[in-house]
Amino acid sequence: MQVQAALPSEPVTDYLAYVGGKSGRADPGLAPVTLGFLAQQGGAIEPGPGAEAGASLAAQYINEQLGGIGGHPLELSTCFIRSAEEEGTRCAQQFLGNSNVKAVVTGAVATGIQSFYATLAGKLPVVVGVALTNVDRAQDNAAILYGDAQAVLAPFGTYAAQVLHARRAAVVFQESPDLTAGAASLAASLTAVGVTVKKVGYAPTSTDLVGPLSAAGAATADMVVPFSNPAGCVNIANSLEQVGIDPKKVVTNPSCLVPEVAAALDGDFPQWTYSIASAVPADTTDPATAPYKDVFKQFGAADLAGNPWAEVAFGEVMTTARAMNALGVDAMDPASLQSQIRSFRGPLIMGTPELACGKQAAAPGLCGDASQFFRYEGKGRFVNASGGFLRPPQ
Repeated sequence: MQVQAALPSEPVTDYLAYVGGKSGRADPGLAPVTLGFLAQQGGAIEPGPGAEAGASLAAQYINEQLGGIGGHPLELSTCFIRSAEEEGTRCAQQFLGNSNVKAVVTGAVATGIQSFYATLAGKLPVVVGVALTNVDRAQDNAAILYGDAQAVLAPFGTYAAQVLHARRAAVVFQESPDLTAGAASLAASLTAVGVTVKKVGYAPTSTDLVGPLSAAGAATADMVVPFSNPAGCVNIANSLEQVGIDPKKVVTNPSCLVPEVAAALDGDFPQWTYSIASAVPADTTDPATAPYKDVFKQFGAADLAGNPWAEVAFGEVMTTARAMNALGVDAMDPASLQSQIRSFRGPLIMGTPELACGKQAAAPGLCGDASQFFRYEGKGRFVNASGGFLRPPQ
């Protein structure tokens, strides 16, 4: 199994040039251009907190400083799925019923995504940051910019072989719709590079995870991979500490990098290694981070800049605005906009240098498949442990 080298860096630093806009405010006298925004929030499980705020900030920035969309204000029409599959149907109907909606951008959605696409029936392009299930990747009208649960977790194998030189891995994951497919993907990636994997699931209601960690052989593994949504991060962190697992061998997804987790753990995040399908704003060695943080600071949201879901949603809206400006308001029919978005080859804002929508025949909606790995050293300090974006094992 061949392990690929890190992708060459191409940071985006000029946002005005990126969106192809004109400096200044949008004209409030012109009819707005509308984007639908879909997210799973407001229920018991909220897999991507901060996405709506990141998308809204991007729209505000575009309208106040980047000239809107061809001078027209950009407007978001929001719809949220709380907990039921049929709510996806309702949101698709809402967007289809509004003739001003040109495309839909999404936050993190697991529940309801199947019915959403079924009802939308390909009539609008859908721009996704990071998809949680395998549903989005199967859609011809989707563009998953930063990757999905399979693509952004598959580089775990590359990292394990190239950086950690691991032989045994313990994967402990929460058995819920937003996580099960991803756990299978990262375990398969580790197995593909010759790592022996022991994978153990646990119920979302479990709080004491010492049992699953022990069953997975965490104490003797070279690499321990807890896989949870934000709500479960505190439990897994406490259980890892109770078992006495060395934080240096813990590698996980970025879901735990939200303020609520830090607040519950004495004010700071666990000192693990985090994979992320984008840059980390706290990485001062990356030229991409300074302009990104500057925008969030300008709009009074400096604390939000470090939220990975806000970061990805910001990039989604900015990239969609790029496609809209390239077409022009008068030529912005759904088919043309979909083609424009999917033809973009990168680099992404705070993301991978290379995109290739439809590269995999079985996953026409997938565009990005790379991740970086950052070691967190406490007090806001992240160190890039992978040397850049890694792709899955070839």
